[in-house]
Amino acid sequence: MRVAMLSWEFPPNNVGGLARHVYDLSNALVRQGTEVLVFTCGAAGAPEVEEVNGVRVYRAHPYTTGTPDFATWVMQFNVALLERAFPAIERVRDVNVIHAHDWLVAWAARALKHAHRLPLVATIHSTEFGRNNGLHNQTQRFISGVEWWLVYEAWRVIVCSRYMEGELKYVFQVPSDKLLTIQNGVEPKNFAMDNESQVTREWFAAPDEQIVFYIGRLVREKGVQVLLAAAPEILTRHPRTKFVIAGKGPYEGELRHYADRLGIAHRVYFTGYVDDSTRNALYNWAAVAVFPSLYEPFGLVALEAMAAKTPVVVADTGGLSEIVHDGIEGLKCPPDNTAALAERVSRLLADPGLAGALRERAYRKVLKECNWDDVARQTRAVYDEVWQNRRRVRWPEIMEVRPRLSGKVYQLLGRA
Repeated sequence: MRVAMLSWEFPPNNVGGLARHVYDLSNALVRQGTEVLVFTCGAAGAPEVEEVNGVRVYRAHPYTTGTPDFATWVMQFNVALLERAFPAIERVRDVNVIHAHDWLVAWAARALKHAHRLPLVATIHSTEFGRNNGLHNQTQRFISGVEWWLVYEAWRVIVCSRYMEGELKYVFQVPSDKLLTIQNGVEPKNFAMDNESQVTREWFAAPDEQIVFYIGRLVREKGVQVLLAAAPEILTRHPRTKFVIAGKGPYEGELRHYADRLGIAHRVYFTGYVDDSTRNALYNWAAVAVFPSLYEPFGLVALEAMAAKTPVVVADTGGLSEIVHDGIEGLKCPPDNTAALAERVSRLLADPGLAGALRERAYRKVLKECNWDDVARQTRAVYDEVWQNRRRVRWPEIMEVRPRLSGKVYQLLGRA
């Protein structure tokens, strides 16, 4: 089995959890005998073609002609991706499945599907409707339309949580027999403390300060503003607390101003992007990791915190609700509830025994239920299914694929 996987994120181009998902999934698939070609966006200093743990990675650099908006940039990226993918797939031959991750590769995925007459699998990690609690402008409606189009073109659609399964049924009316839920995995070894790291705890907090840690994209739906709003109450109960916010995003400026207005800026450290070694050290030093999302399709960062043996407090929403059982693997609170969040965080800061018990149960769950090899086996079963289905059907001719094109266009296409 050979699969061409498309994703706009892949290390070292780490924007959100998508890069880690595609990296770990492709590695696990290769370990189990599936050949994987990843087509992704170029990154500064990264080779255009390389092999990473057996995964063949092809990077495409979007054009530098300038674009008026992000949607136009994405379409230019897709053209560049196709220019990279078409010759690579022609050279390799015998690709069985195209696997697309989210709308940012929809155009390239659809073109490869029909050009090579291959089944398309799509993983939808989030939706524009969910990220914005509805569609409020033309750009959001455009992106949502592309998401629907990708889901429509896919033979099977994979989501990472039952929450996302329900969302796709509601937003896109996807039939149940087209959807499959495969939960994310995590590699605990990737979150172990690096004893050779030069990073020290004093960079982030004083020796007598407890660290409350958040890591992720700085966008409104991640709820960092809720954590900041809860901080004054937490500091009233635990004055020697430092809030370390790792990550970057368009909401960072507003979050910094909010911390200033609350009078807690001296207690909040915005680190910007941190590398894996620093991230693991912060997990190790943190008394609690907090993920107060307003919208969370899965919540991979919570799973990573659990793998790092850090006690977690999460919002009771989306995929986070499925990962953490309240009082078992962590504590949960209603989303966008400042008082409840302050109470849960303060409880863990005050009770090391409770924090330790939650941490140990969470780690055992990660080892037992969140294995990437299991995720890869389930994903490979999807590939096998759609490939066998493909072998049994006749691929439609072009007039059947594009019934809305005019007769003149059909004639031109027929001459091409």
